[in-house]
Amino acid sequence: MTPGDPADGPPEGEAGTPGALPKAVEPLPKELPKTPRSTLGRNPDPGEAALLRLLERRDLPSEVLREIAERPEVSGSYALKLALARHPRTPRLCALPLLKFLHLFDLVRVAQTPAVPPEVKIAAEEAVLKKLEALPRGEKITLARRATGRVASALLTADDVELAQAALGNPFLSEADLLKILTRENLPRSVVESIARHKKWSHRYQIRLALVRNPLAPFAEILKFLPDISVADLRDACLDQRMAEPVRQYVLTHCTARRHP
Repeated sequence: MTPGDPADGPPEGEAGTPGALPKAVEPLPKELPKTPRSTLGRNPDPGEAALLRLLERRDLPSEVLREIAERPEVSGSYALKLALARHPRTPRLCALPLLKFLHLFDLVRVAQTPAVPPEVKIAAEEAVLKKLEALPRGEKITLARRATGRVASALLTADDVELAQAALGNPFLSEADLLKILTRENLPRSVVESIARHKKWSHRYQIRLALVRNPLAPFAEILKFLPDISVADLRDACLDQRMAEPVRQYVLTHCTARRHP
């Protein structure tokens, strides 16, 4: 079995079914040492298991984590590398070099671990983004559902309806992410159509307004949006040079009709 994080089970997406749920973990004993620095000093060769148990503590001082990162056990242990990378107090200069050893879905877990330093999270995301092009479609769909909003956004630009639906259902995807996507050039029509018909995102006011501006948005969906958008916002949208001319003329006529019923 491939070594993994003792707190979360084996690496996801690298062995077994991509996205498999982690196995349950036994609870920590109550007699964890209160002075980890002195514990390492008393035991010059603690071994992988003891170090992993120590790394489950979130109150470890950074100097202890630095000492663990420099131990020879880490070089041969995937589990220790992952535990150190995910620990919120591991010094940045210790955590960053460890990312190159981590599997795809473990990089995602690092990026999603609360309290991990922002520089480490960003670096983990960057490592995932560099792997996207070479990934099989199935792994891309799993990533689109489960990765960070930034990764889901990158996957949402492909001409693949199933992939788009997976990314749009990602709980980390934000409205701001989608608004940026809708301003991109050369965005596949299928992506715009998926957003326009999505049961969650198509009801957001700013998303609707962005779709009205987008020349690839389905006209039938735009017609549904117009009554709920203010006349002032619609007139402002008509100044956008990207808007399809037939849509612009229809929107202007619609605005006139609403001002002079």
